[in-house]
Amino acid sequence: MKEIVVLSGKGGTGKTSIVGSLAALADNKALADCDVDAADLYLILQPTDRQEHEFCSGQTAHIDESLCTQCGLCQEQCRFDAIKCFKVVPTSCEGCGFCVRICPAAAISMKDNMAGHWFISDTKYGPLVHARLGIAQENSGKLVALVRQKAKELAEEHGLSYIISDGPPGIGCPVISSLSGASLALLVTEPTISGIHDLERVLGVCCHFNVPALVCINKYDVNEDNSKQIESYCMKQGVEVPVRIPYDEAVTEAMIHGVPVVEYCHNGISHQLEALWQTISKYLSR
Repeated sequence: MKEIVVLSGKGGTGKTSIVGSLAALADNKALADCDVDAADLYLILQPTDRQEHEFCSGQTAHIDESLCTQCGLCQEQCRFDAIKCFKVVPTSCEGCGFCVRICPAAAISMKDNMAGHWFISDTKYGPLVHARLGIAQENSGKLVALVRQKAKELAEEHGLSYIISDGPPGIGCPVISSLSGASLALLVTEPTISGIHDLERVLGVCCHFNVPALVCINKYDVNEDNSKQIESYCMKQGVEVPVRIPYDEAVTEAMIHGVPVVEYCHNGISHQLEALWQTISKYLSR
């Protein structure tokens, strides 16, 4: 079983649209949406939820009013100002547990924080594991690890050959959580100054974790000089750029209709995406 994670150093490069097309092109695979802070792969794959589970992460203090003597010690000592009028403000509580230790009446306890939900769903392209992080919730790296774990369990259970993961943008904790241990990273970039800069950063993360990478230049014809600069940089780093995808309004139209672009139209962009999957599958069969 091989795991391909699709990443981008910045948001808006077309990563999710490419994952949707790879999902349509690949056989015998499971899918995972690891961009839990802004999960939107479901908009293209149109899943039917089969299982829904709560995701708990961290803890929040809770004051038992029947035990509280209103001595005020917790309010004085909380460095996060999370206790007001002898009640905990959940959005301010950092879950450090110091108030529990100092309360003379043992009126404060820590309770698990329900931070979101994760789902196992069915799509016409295969099983999908995805998640929804709650508003203002943290620990998305932990939720990414959970999504990957469940996708691997599904792939092992059904004897699938691939896991295709839609990773988060950037280089932070969620990216590290989605990348470590993967078989291959597909880095989607665009020919802009910020796109070039962020590609260098995310490629550095791949090198640090010894994950081989391929680079896909999306909307390359928006600025062909920058596209050549990206290809030159990748050549120096020993990283292959198998395809250059042109700008095409059909991608946006496909998203509006809720289908992968390779199913929406058969033109130059579809041929490039088909060539991309062929390159990926050959690379993983080495």
